Amino acid sequence: MKRKLLSTTTLALAVGLFVAINILANNAFTSWRLDVTENKLFTLSQGTRNILKKLEEPVTLKYYFSSKLFSGIPTLTNYGQRIRDMLEEYVAKSSGKLSLTVIDPEPFSEAEDQAVGYGIKQLPLSATGDMGYLGLVGSNTTDDEATIPVFQPDKEESLEYEITKLIYNLAYPKKRVIGVISGLPVLGGAPLPGQPPSPPWTLMTTLKEIFVVQDLGSDVKDISKDIDTLLIIHPKQVSEDTLYAIDQFVLKGGKAMVFVDPFAEEDQPEPNPHNAMVIPKTDSDLPLLFKAWGINLLEGKVAGDIEAAIRVSHPGPRGLQEIEYLPWLRLGKANLNQNDFVTNELNTLHMGSAGILEKIEDAKTTFTPLLTTGTQSMPLEQDAVRIMPNPVGLLENFKPENKNLVLAARISGPVQTAFPEGRTQKEGEKDKDPEFLAESKGNINLVVIADSDILADRFWVQVQNFLGMKVPSAIADNADFVVNVLDNLGGNDDLISLRSRGVYARPFRRVEAIQREAEAQFRDKERALRMRLEETETKLQKLQQQKEGKSALILSPAQRKELEAFREQQVQTRKELRAVQHDLQKNIERLGTQLKFINIGLIPLLIGLFAIAMSVVRSARQGSA
Repeated sequence: MKRKLLSTTTLALAVGLFVAINILANNAFTSWRLDVTENKLFTLSQGTRNILKKLEEPVTLKYYFSSKLFSGIPTLTNYGQRIRDMLEEYVAKSSGKLSLTVIDPEPFSEAEDQAVGYGIKQLPLSATGDMGYLGLVGSNTTDDEATIPVFQPDKEESLEYEITKLIYNLAYPKKRVIGVISGLPVLGGAPLPGQPPSPPWTLMTTLKEIFVVQDLGSDVKDISKDIDTLLIIHPKQVSEDTLYAIDQFVLKGGKAMVFVDPFAEEDQPEPNPHNAMVIPKTDSDLPLLFKAWGINLLEGKVAGDIEAAIRVSHPGPRGLQEIEYLPWLRLGKANLNQNDFVTNELNTLHMGSAGILEKIEDAKTTFTPLLTTGTQSMPLEQDAVRIMPNPVGLLENFKPENKNLVLAARISGPVQTAFPEGRTQKEGEKDKDPEFLAESKGNINLVVIADSDILADRFWVQVQNFLGMKVPSAIADNADFVVNVLDNLGGNDDLISLRSRGVYARPFRRVEAIQREAEAQFRDKERALRMRLEETETKLQKLQQQKEGKSALILSPAQRKELEAFREQQVQTRKELRAVQHDLQKNIERLGTQLKFINIGLIPLLIGLFAIAMSVVRSARQGSA
């Protein structure tokens, strides 16, 4: 009786201790985590942790996850759970500045109405009209809101970046200021004296809806600290003062997006009144700054790509004909860096007479290509493109060099100033710049594009008249590219440092290999049977035609016998074909069953046997002791 009471007491104490340990662990060790995934999928990048550590104001997150409705869709269920786990990791690393609410909106509920009101995308799940939700809403203390309408499983590598960007934008909601230095009339105005003013380019109108855009002119001596990012477009004739201002702005941590061009087709300079034979300058470069930044624009060259070339109408011997114009490029997914967030979600970019960027040997900066040609490309002579371009002649002289040419690149890393002696002192100036920097404070962050025509309306937008209004319609992602770069550069260095992550889905590569091998064997047999069936049906059709052309009585007994034999062979071949297809499916299902048995049954059984064996060994040792 005492032994029974002692056992009961011991069991009760064990249960109580177990509950107490769990309560203590939940309250005291919530920030302790162990990520054993191969790609560290649940471990936040250092950049994200830095941003969370610097949060000054609370940010509230509402995660709409239809876990019940997704129960029959494993892809969405697993992905939704992974997002929830990652959001909880964000909260754990935020020192109390982030709060998370997970909401499972029931159909026709108030929570569903809120999700729709926030702009969370509805995902149709059934023919009965059930809608699921997988999105995120964030808000700050000043009632600013930001939304990720839907998390797409096929864009999983961008998951951390999108969440971190949302939090960063809520923590620092002030509109960023973009300073524009341009040699082209992108902001509107008269392109040449005496000409009527032109409207702003569509791209600049788009930017003004997102950022505060300030025109700094083409000759600036100092760049205000209020400027967040510089947008430098076709710097054709830039003064030394402006170069110095750009140099110091970048060294002090300012970001810049630079468009240079070996042949700016949108540049329409006034002809030389004294010598009409002199071709006006239509190219731009920043060799002094580029050298300091570790890059080079290939002089006098335009990129040509036979695979990406846009087809144009060209007059030929038989009238207009469609022909590839090598300097005009339509870049697709294969030409865009899929590991960088500014390009990995774009589909098409159009460029006109783009230049070629190269990294200077031994440069300390990191040179990351964003836009490249395909391997079927080569540098074209600038003059061949600029002076009476001939598409046919360019094609006749085209010899691909079997390498990619870089059209745009991200530049980062430590650099020295391009003005080691400081600002050049002019007459009347006494003191040097007191804030002069000889080297960058940290890593610079720039994006350089070797084309300015990428911004022009005719390369990416069509304007249509609708009820008397001009409505732009994008035909390429040029504007999205510019907005993405400015948005990315406008964040701090921690946000810029984020890169694509690994994906959660882990395919059974060995299983897929076995399946492909089995399918290949069955497909060979299936192909042979189909050929035999086709031959049989062809012969049968010929005999049928003979039969229709004559009376059935004219066919000899041998022909009738052959006809019946072909019919039997046709039926038999079809049976064998169905059997092969059935066996293929059966083998795949058998493989799946074996894997399930190993994972669900065999492994636990082996663990149990191992535990029993250890228990027996321990008992034997205690008995011998």
